[in-house]
Amino acid sequence: MSEVTNEFEMSLETANFLKKQINYIPEYAIVLGSGLGSLVEDIKVEKEIPYKEIPNFPVSTVKGHKGSLIFGELNGKKVLAMNGRFHYYEGYNMKQVTFPERVFWQMGIRKLVVSNASGGVNRNFNIGDVMLIKDHINFFPEHPLRGPNDERFGPRFVNMSEPYSKKMLQVVRSYAAENGIKIKEGTYLGLQGPTFETLAEYTMVRNMGGDAVGMSTVPEVIVARHMDMEVFGISVITDIGTAEFIEEVNHQEVLKAAKAAEPIVRELVGKLVELY
Repeated sequence: MSEVTNEFEMSLETANFLKKQINYIPEYAIVLGSGLGSLVEDIKVEKEIPYKEIPNFPVSTVKGHKGSLIFGELNGKKVLAMNGRFHYYEGYNMKQVTFPERVFWQMGIRKLVVSNASGGVNRNFNIGDVMLIKDHINFFPEHPLRGPNDERFGPRFVNMSEPYSKKMLQVVRSYAAENGIKIKEGTYLGLQGPTFETLAEYTMVRNMGGDAVGMSTVPEVIVARHMDMEVFGISVITDIGTAEFIEEVNHQEVLKAAKAAEPIVRELVGKLVELY
């Protein structure tokens, strides 16, 4: 069996397994990033399935990532929440990192929300800011669409002129403005990790047009757009890439900063799901 056929058939097998666990197709899939797992508290949970019980699914190995799929209702909409994502730096290849998005599409889900913790390089950003992702720069060493293309998923050459839905961005932007919620907007640059960036690398990201940098999200969004899924992305600025702040960067501080911003992220994502 070829690599392409295998990916399609494996994701279909996993999707069929999950569809048997529920009697509906979720409208949204939500990927919960570092420290943002508490969004599940807003979901009226109907079923939770550990990754280890799902056929063909990898298992998350990062502290702060629980590792389960949660089915339920959020603000009147059926959703599937991915509590813990897979990262390239964990040793997975890009097919494994983006496998959940293939499964979501096979299930019939067409709207995706991705969240993450990121380092801010925009001088107007502060720790704890919430940034809507308007665009991204892919600096991962492996592309998730490298290799033979399966037309059943999408075209060989994917138009990336709108990786993040302008309509979704406008819904959240308008809600934030109407309710006095301060948000930032910017471009997210994806690097491999797992090391935090050096000061020179933070400077490089800024000079290249990035506002924030992180170790996830970009591969997932590329694959989602390959299948023409509509995507909304949101980042919590958990550290600042300047000479004054760089010594303080560690995973515990990242989780702490993400935790402090959680109420805003939860409100914005919840409202997007409700209103769009």
